Amino acid sequence: MENVFNSYETLFITDVTNGEEATQATVAKFTGLIASNGEVISVNEWGKRRLAYPINDMPEGYYTVVTHKCAPDFLAELDRLFNIDESIMRSMTVKLDHEVVVAVEEPVVEAVEETVAVEETVADAE
Repeated sequence: MENVFNSYETLFITDVTNGEEATQATVAKFTGLIASNGEVISVNEWGKRRLAYPINDMPEGYYTVVTHKCAPDFLAELDRLFNIDESIMRSMTVKLDHEVVVAVEEPVVEAVEETVAVEETVADAE
């Protein structure tokens, strides 16, 4: 039977009170776990941010978003491991409806630069 890999996006918030090294170790642990059980498309570390409301009396957390492909049964195990680890404050996984592909950064940057140049030209003309 062939494994079906779906596209997912997982966000988890890591406790920052233990220091930057512990935070990076936790992020590396979970991204490695996801990579060993599927295919990681991208890892976006949003960094340390203020929470909308305190979680366990902590006002800040380290946000990480991982876009990946994996088998659906792995998500239950990943959620279980997130709940066991005390350094994970919150986590959420969402199934993506579209096929995830690796984005190429350069054309996007060039398109944004062109848009800004056009907007500046229009502003100068007025």
